[in-house]
Amino acid sequence: MLEYHLSESIDVSSRNINFINQSVDWISNYFNLNSNSDIIDFGCGPGLYTKRFAEKEIKVTGIDFSKNSIDYAKRVASISNLNVNYIHKNYLDFETDKKYDLITMIMCDFCALSPNQRKIMLGKFMNFLKPDGKILLDVYSLNYFKQKDELSTYELNHLNNFWSPDDYYCFINSFRYNDIQVTLDKYTIIEKKRTRVVYNWLQYFSMESLKKEFEENNLIINDIYSDVSGKD
Repeated sequence: MLEYHLSESIDVSSRNINFINQSVDWISNYFNLNSNSDIIDFGCGPGLYTKRFAEKEIKVTGIDFSKNSIDYAKRVASISNLNVNYIHKNYLDFETDKKYDLITMIMCDFCALSPNQRKIMLGKFMNFLKPDGKILLDVYSLNYFKQKDELSTYELNHLNNFWSPDDYYCFINSFRYNDIQVTLDKYTIIEKKRTRVVYNWLQYFSMESLKKEFEENNLIINDIYSDVSGKD
């Protein structure tokens, strides 16, 4: 996973570096971030965003459940002499008394959560925000949902050994649930000595459905853009 986060050629686990640089610049300007600003990035991975915020002297915290990613992010921050507070934890279990000017959740992490988990996270966001604090997250749209097809296929060493350093066959079954705007990608990974099944559920949103979830948690959507680089 860490390798795919750091890849500059594909957008599997993180977006490409050019996009991230544009995104950080836009976020910093749009939210008027400066050295007095406190932000927290949920699902920060190896710190591709947090590092760049810290380079702008913004006070930043990053949280992720992957120890490899957090360890890498800490090493980069140390080498670069950057002050970033990295936390290795499942963000669904994260609690703090600290308040933030900006909360980010990028790469559509919000879509991978169940309805109850999304409710939990929005409740946490409310508690973690300063009185004038903001939330920035991206989600998959219904237009993107319409492009998703159901399929069944298999591949040897899928995604260049993404699932294992050893040889394996990966059987991929993709399902689309039109009534609830959800997709499921089921990965069956067959190795020499074991077989694993991984389920990747994703929720897709209309502006109305996203607004409804936010309002149910006493949050208001101010602006909507095509992506987190501020594209209209």
